[in-house]
Amino acid sequence: MVESFKDKLIEVLIKSDLVKQKDLDKALETQKRSGGSLGKILVEQGGISQKALMVILSQQLNTPLIDLSKYKINRDIARIIPEKVARQYSIIPISKIGSVLTVAMVDPLNIFAIDDVTIITNFKIEPVLATENDLKEAINTYYGSQVQEISEMFDEAEVGPSDIEVLEEEEHIDVSEIAEISKSAPIVKVVSLILNGALKKRASDIHIEPAEKALKVRYRIDGSLHEVLTLPKKNQNAVIARIKIMSRLDITETRAPQDGRFRINFEGKQIDFRVSVLPIAFGGKIVLRVLDKSSLNMGLERLGFLSQPLKTFKEALTKPFGMILLTGPTGSGKTTTLYSIINQLNTPERNIVTLEDPVEYELEGITQIPMNPEIGLTFAAGLKSVLRQSPDIIMVGEIRDLETADIAVKATLAGQLILSTLHTNDAPGAITRLIDMGVEPFLVGSSIVLVAAQRLMRKICPSCKEEAEIPKNVLERAGLKDERFTAKGVKFYHGRGCQKCNKTGYYGRIGILEAILVDDQMRDMVMRKASSDEIKEYAIKHGMMTLRENALENFILGNTTLEEVLSITSED
Repeated sequence: MVESFKDKLIEVLIKSDLVKQKDLDKALETQKRSGGSLGKILVEQGGISQKALMVILSQQLNTPLIDLSKYKINRDIARIIPEKVARQYSIIPISKIGSVLTVAMVDPLNIFAIDDVTIITNFKIEPVLATENDLKEAINTYYGSQVQEISEMFDEAEVGPSDIEVLEEEEHIDVSEIAEISKSAPIVKVVSLILNGALKKRASDIHIEPAEKALKVRYRIDGSLHEVLTLPKKNQNAVIARIKIMSRLDITETRAPQDGRFRINFEGKQIDFRVSVLPIAFGGKIVLRVLDKSSLNMGLERLGFLSQPLKTFKEALTKPFGMILLTGPTGSGKTTTLYSIINQLNTPERNIVTLEDPVEYELEGITQIPMNPEIGLTFAAGLKSVLRQSPDIIMVGEIRDLETADIAVKATLAGQLILSTLHTNDAPGAITRLIDMGVEPFLVGSSIVLVAAQRLMRKICPSCKEEAEIPKNVLERAGLKDERFTAKGVKFYHGRGCQKCNKTGYYGRIGILEAILVDDQMRDMVMRKASSDEIKEYAIKHGMMTLRENALENFILGNTTLEEVLSITSED
């Protein structure tokens, strides 16, 4: 049986006495939990220096170690191996003598990589060792300058730049030379590939980040960032200018933050991008939020909520007036949930108004007002004006201060249904937060219909889902001691990792919800300023499922993993 690089590495480290057993065990546990290279984890955790690791490996594997940062590679030789293969195996050719091709690689025991490269090149492969960082830098240097090769990083059968059509872009823009470069075919194609790749891979955000020697592109997929592309530094200004022009921003402004948006046609759908530009040490960092209006037509049922909290939520929506508050951190899906509600309530008989900072999704039949604090249009000022417009339903993007909270609460007493968000850790905390802000308890108690806390939880990838063994002691340490988890025959699942889920084991996310429908007894508790713990205890006794219970129910149903449950929820 062929010895794996991991097994050989463990054997070498134990023999060398360079790494303590506890550091090795810790790194192995991290690798088991999060994946990644064992050597890289050891270096990151301080168990061994990268130089010492590579020197000992070179000696034990009898493979030369080279410093790629000081080695000049002939570009024609580097391109003997296609970029896709080079990145897949972290490998790059450094010299060619006769029929022998010398390649630098992190894992010289990877016979699959060597066999593939042998078949592709028809050369005899001679491996040498190089550090992962040096290899990555070399691959970016020798492959990164050609747009066609960049496009090979995406699946061209699925991703084609022609799929992207920018809507409403101005034809004549008076800009500097860099703007002209940004409109050249290669730069337009690169930006199109970045946008197209993000949509194909279901990214919610695109991060374009200038570094010291390169421009890096990362996608946020299912809540986690993944690096997908590194461009040469020389293309940085043109790429940033291209996105600024699409967003109708000032490309000459490099010292102040900027916000914009643009819209594209993609596969018959209109997709909006919200653009934020922030000056950093190495240029302007751009984050694009992907806004797909079609996701708002799903309805609450398809957001993944369990039936019990969903029933509570729907009951609150039947009330003609009052306040519905949704809490949770940034990125927990609050906005999508509120928009889905508004979309369902949007009928010709209702006057629905939203106050947003900024307007994310443009919805037909709804009056949407973007906030502009610079001219005095704050949530509080906007809410005062909206109340004179005979609204039936008002969505306030966020309650940030006493004035906004006070006006919103009093508006419910005048017969309006108010939807809004707050930043608290759980649902009961939203009630006490309003009182802490300074709103009178009797107003809070008489106005609030429902408070709910929301999180997004990653789902196990259906393509690589398989049974997983979880030791009893691990379940006990997590506080899972009842027979739902410990009974004989109970099955747990995880994702093995496949191409569909980018080796993460997760594909897509579902919402979990902690919802409290405020009744008369709870109103009395609010008016006497009961603590959030007292409110929570009462709500649980009357059927509320906490976020942790929601998450555990999804774990039992096989929708997610224990690691995901513990990472996004806290103990009750």
